[in-house]
Amino acid sequence: MSVFFDHRAGTNTSSVHTDIQWHPTFALLAVATKIDDADNEAQGAVSLFFDEGEPVEDINIQKNCAPTTMSWHPTRKILSVGWENGDITLWNEHEHEGSCASDGHKAPVNILSWSSNGTRLISGDERGVMIAWRCDSRGQLHQLQNYQKRSSYTHCIFRPVAGGQDPFYNNYTALARAAVEGDETALDMFGTWNKSGMGNSLLSQMYAAESLSCYIGSEDGIIFHIDEKLVLRECANVETMIKSMLIYEAKNILVVVTTTMMLIQFSCAPDGSLSELMKVKLSGKSSITCVVWTGPGLMATVAGEDVVRLWDLDKDNNFSLGGALDQINCLTYSASKRILAGGLVNGKIAMWQHRAGSYAQEHWIVLPAIELSDSFIQIQWSPAHSLLAANNISDVIILNEQPISTSISVQSAVVQISPYHVQLETLDPPNILSIRTDIHIRGVSNSEDHVVLWNSKKIVVYEINEEKNFARLAGTFDIDSPLTAIYQQTVFTADTSSITARNFQGTIKQTMSLAEQEGIPISIDICGHYLVIATDNGFVKGWDISRRESRQYISPKNISESLPDTSLVTKVKINCNGTKIAIQLKKVNGEPDSRLLIWYVEQDILLGYDFSAGQTIHPISENGSADMDYEDLITGCFANPDQKGGVETAAVEQSNSEDVSRRYPREVLWDPLDPRLLVVQASPLSVDIADKSHIKKPTPTGVFRTKSSAEKKPELDDRIVSLFATADNGVLLHDSFPMEPGFHKLLGVSVPSFYFILQPEDVQKADGSISAVPNGNASSGETRTEGLKERVSAVTMRNFVGLEKSNSEVRQAMLDFAYHLTIGNLDEAFKAIKLIKSETVWENMAKMCVKTRRLDVAALCLGHMGHARGAQALRDSANEPELNARVAMLAIQLGMLEEAEQLYMSCGRYDLLNKLYQANNQWSKAIAVAERHDRIHLRSTYYNFARHCELSGDIGAAINGYEKSETHRFEVPRMLFENVQELEAYVIKSKDKKLLGWWAQYLESNGEMDSALQFYQAAEDIMSFVRIWCYCGRFDEAISIASNTNDRAACYHLARQLENQERFTEAVQFYGKAQAYTNATRLCRANQLDSELISYAMYSTEDDMVICARYYEETGANWDKAIMLYHKSGQVGKALELAFEHQQFTALQHITSNLDSSVEPETLHTCAQFFLEHQQYSKAVDLLLLAKKYLEALDICIDKHISITEDLAEQISPEKDAEPEYKRVLFERIGECCMLQGAYHLATKKFTQAGNRVKAMRALLKSGDTEKIIFFAGVSRQKEIYVMAANYLQRLDWRKDPEIMKNIITFYTKGRALESLSGFYDACAQVEIDEYQNYEKALGALSEALKCMNKAKMQDVSSQEAKINFLKRRISLLKKFVQARRTYEEDVDEAMKQCLLLLEEPDLDTGVRSGDIYGFMVEHYATAGDYQKAYHLVQELKQRLPNASLAYYVNNTVLEQIKRNVGLDEPTIGAAETPGIEEEIEEEIPEDFGF
Repeated sequence: MSVFFDHRAGTNTSSVHTDIQWHPTFALLAVATKIDDADNEAQGAVSLFFDEGEPVEDINIQKNCAPTTMSWHPTRKILSVGWENGDITLWNEHEHEGSCASDGHKAPVNILSWSSNGTRLISGDERGVMIAWRCDSRGQLHQLQNYQKRSSYTHCIFRPVAGGQDPFYNNYTALARAAVEGDETALDMFGTWNKSGMGNSLLSQMYAAESLSCYIGSEDGIIFHIDEKLVLRECANVETMIKSMLIYEAKNILVVVTTTMMLIQFSCAPDGSLSELMKVKLSGKSSITCVVWTGPGLMATVAGEDVVRLWDLDKDNNFSLGGALDQINCLTYSASKRILAGGLVNGKIAMWQHRAGSYAQEHWIVLPAIELSDSFIQIQWSPAHSLLAANNISDVIILNEQPISTSISVQSAVVQISPYHVQLETLDPPNILSIRTDIHIRGVSNSEDHVVLWNSKKIVVYEINEEKNFARLAGTFDIDSPLTAIYQQTVFTADTSSITARNFQGTIKQTMSLAEQEGIPISIDICGHYLVIATDNGFVKGWDISRRESRQYISPKNISESLPDTSLVTKVKINCNGTKIAIQLKKVNGEPDSRLLIWYVEQDILLGYDFSAGQTIHPISENGSADMDYEDLITGCFANPDQKGGVETAAVEQSNSEDVSRRYPREVLWDPLDPRLLVVQASPLSVDIADKSHIKKPTPTGVFRTKSSAEKKPELDDRIVSLFATADNGVLLHDSFPMEPGFHKLLGVSVPSFYFILQPEDVQKADGSISAVPNGNASSGETRTEGLKERVSAVTMRNFVGLEKSNSEVRQAMLDFAYHLTIGNLDEAFKAIKLIKSETVWENMAKMCVKTRRLDVAALCLGHMGHARGAQALRDSANEPELNARVAMLAIQLGMLEEAEQLYMSCGRYDLLNKLYQANNQWSKAIAVAERHDRIHLRSTYYNFARHCELSGDIGAAINGYEKSETHRFEVPRMLFENVQELEAYVIKSKDKKLLGWWAQYLESNGEMDSALQFYQAAEDIMSFVRIWCYCGRFDEAISIASNTNDRAACYHLARQLENQERFTEAVQFYGKAQAYTNATRLCRANQLDSELISYAMYSTEDDMVICARYYEETGANWDKAIMLYHKSGQVGKALELAFEHQQFTALQHITSNLDSSVEPETLHTCAQFFLEHQQYSKAVDLLLLAKKYLEALDICIDKHISITEDLAEQISPEKDAEPEYKRVLFERIGECCMLQGAYHLATKKFTQAGNRVKAMRALLKSGDTEKIIFFAGVSRQKEIYVMAANYLQRLDWRKDPEIMKNIITFYTKGRALESLSGFYDACAQVEIDEYQNYEKALGALSEALKCMNKAKMQDVSSQEAKINFLKRRISLLKKFVQARRTYEEDVDEAMKQCLLLLEEPDLDTGVRSGDIYGFMVEHYATAGDYQKAYHLVQELKQRLPNASLAYYVNNTVLEQIKRNVGLDEPTIGAAETPGIEEEIEEEIPEDFGF
């Protein structure tokens, strides 16, 4: 609740004010004026004003044309002004100078828009010229881009920043750092820094990320987009003039409102392109005059009406706010205050405030209107301050909002009513005195006999005469004191460096100086005879003012240094004996701090309570850490050996903390007589902080920022919290309760009452609208008492209900009882009240036990009260597991139904809450609880509600309740049975089949057959319908109905009746439709209906099937049917016996196809022999397998060449529990059979199951599956299998597959077949020689072969030695050739000599191919140019190997070179040297190039 002070801006009365603009951050108002004074050369000017209307000096922004538009820089004191001649003036308040840009526009400038950080400015004029400017650090404009279009520009809005802000700006120390580094802007901001958090707001804008792209709206409805690279492109066309453009950041939506009242929403893509989402027509009396944001996605419009229409873009609905009582011209919304203001044509300003919660219509309230004068064309809230500017063309009025000033003493309270008017209310006895003065009241303070009023210039003191109900002016003096307090005959004032004690005429009695480092006083409080102050540097200082000279009784303490964070001290409150000081804090960003600190002066420690978490703050030492020793001391004070345990106490503390959590201390007050009692008004953080976290201030460009709805916290209310603060036990939560909606705030506390200020609605009822009274209209010291309404309301404390008039001893005893009960000290609690005999006192104490959850104390209180029923109920509730449920029962017995309701909710006992509501006839609440939380009792709740309504005579509600409880089929007929017509009407209306059937039965009992038939038909009760037709003898109608509906009950009843009528064929038919097959077969046998018998017997029971089969057997005919029924009934043996006996082969085929292992083996074997005789071998095998004659079945497979498949092999396989030897033999037989049939894989599997892995390997080798052979050998781990696998792999092309070669070596090694491995290495060496001429690898392979042969254990030792010698000889020859080739690199001649010697070896070809040696030597001589020598060696090679191809040993190119250089032209040279084989030589000549 607040009052508004009006200040008229000092403007020229002969001028027309065309525009007003508040600075986004500072309290500066720019007013654009069109001057009509002929004596003045200037035709236009812009003036700047402070918050109280004083003009800013040395401002000269004038031109010989009118200003057309203005826009403030978002963070700096820079104002851009557009003029009619196209000039743009940029005025910089920091340097007290302005610059003019006149080279861009030649027509009136109609748009100016800054980016979020102010680095870019967009300007546009009426001729379609648009310019993008860059603003440097000195406030100078530099043109970046010029755009030319035909249409005039009307709107510009910058897009919001994507991705949020840099968290760096949240640290306010960065501002100081930037200032030290020489940033002039930061230096200026740091100079304007104050502890209210404005500096942090500036820093946030200074360091926030910036978006440089924007949307431009033109006069012809075209929307353009300019990206960060200054590229302009058209992105949408609304085809009519744009009235307003807004951006909804949360959904990234551009909202456009046209002059034709069309609302168009566009989705904004990252590249700036727009896609239309929705287009609707807005309603209104005329064209829309103003559009503003009023919440996240909530847009307000006015269109020549006395209501404001709000459009919810998220939910796609709308509603209106009334109460203006006249046409609204303009709108403005303050996001920080959540107040929407509208300027009316009658000179008033209407206001609506949004309360906490959703933005639905019911959460908006109408505030008192402000009466000014003339019709307003423009109003505007300051984004950062509580300032409202109003422009009515001739005047500009600044309304400075200030919270109402209040003060309370022991006997009286003072409440400000208007800027010049306060009301004094004495508390006991109640009395009201009105005081009017001639100063703008900024603050009030009162004592028992005096009231002091002050503002920034003057202090006025009034003396109160309670007997005559009169206020007399006691003194006045001029002084600028932001803080003032009164104590007896002394007025204490504050300045920047001291606290001064003055008399009522202003004479200084004493000056109490403050040290420079202590700072400037920001809060003052007096309680008892103690005074305390707090400074902006966080110091707290106190004096004893009981004597003539005030005495400082505590040393100054720097609270800020004791805190672990950077929170700031805002208010201090001292208790009545000066031992404890309560300290309120706020965060650096201006948000309230949830912590309340209490400085224990004598112990010099800081304790407190955190209302955000709902828990006590541990003692804080000088270094900001918790003092754990003192914490243990306090914790020990709560120990009570008489209590059952800590579980219930913890539950109580948790419940109490949940009640006050998520809040912050808004008002803090000490009791004026008891130094322990502290009372706090705790307001929800979700209102002031959480809302601010998701609703940010709308920027000058119309961007509204919000968080998602998922982040919003649930709605909370203000709570009044009482605490006990003592040195022995710390800070203890005593009680809390919600503040009534009709109260504005907590004003004071004095046992036994709380005192509250009423809400603005009650103030409006008393005085009507709030007037902003001009100076001079109030007489100094005028008082009156007639027609006044109370502004202060007293509420008795819960502990003192009924004790309002008690004496001080009783009050003190009750307060001591509450304190000791809070700490759990029962002995002291009862000592405090042992002398009190009043039943009311014991009842109050019992009620206190509801809050403290002390049921043991409550039982004693109930005993003293004589409340036997309550004591019994408390004992009965002891079985409830939840403490709160037991406490709720106590609350019910004491009549505290609201508390009981909350307790049941807190412990989740909605079943008991449901019973409570039912017992109190709160049926709507009971049903709501049952539907949401107690659905198991939902039907019983509806039933009880119906019974209540029936007893109350509300038949309609009772019927509805019975229907919802699903008991209406019995209860409603019972209730309406006396009124047959009403009952019949209900039955017909309900269309309930059961009710219709019941009513039909009722009519039938009364003999009304025709009516009964109608209701049976409506109820679809076919059986009853048929029953009546049969009763009436109308069987044809009954048969028709039963045949059409096939209702089983109806068919059965009809069949019985037909049987009685000896209409057996029809009876059998309807027994069949009723599925009464036993009765159908009975009638068929009795009446020889053999043809129909089988069809019903097949669906009957097994016993009936056997009876029917015997019937067929006895008749001696239809053997197939008898066999079929025996088989169907499970008597397979009997069926087979009849089939064999009577040669029923078809039936036998059918039976055997369905046989399983449950049939006797002999029967199965007999069937198998039958099929063998008829050459159905597969069927015989299947039956033998069922009979477990596996070997016999296998013999048939072998003899009759029946293919053994995987499935058949599994069927032949023996069971797991069979004898091992039998299993082995059978598996081997299966494997051998599979081998004969070529099923090698299956044979492998069966041999493996038989345990014969060798046979399994042989089967697998025949399959040729290399991969499985390798796998099987690896898992078998048998030497023989390894060797078999290696032998198989050696037959493959192992030369091309290194993996196979590796497996061969591995398997030979694991199989210990070293002789075979040696042979394999020998083969490898030969392959290297023959195919690759790689003697080095061949040498390595032979070496391995020799190692294996040496390790081998052959039976023939002489043969082994021969093989070893042979390998050694080969190795020796290979080594010589390899050595010769290696020597060639160093000594060519030596290498050639070694080669010649090697050629003379007798058994050379056993190790080295002589052709390779010749080839090596030929290539050497050819390379050296000795072609004759090379040719000679070629001839030797041909003589030594006459049948070999030369190209196999010597490169073709080398042979060609030799042929050319020795002069061989004829291809037959050398052929004559080998007579007798001319044809073969001729064939080799081309390959040997003529050699």
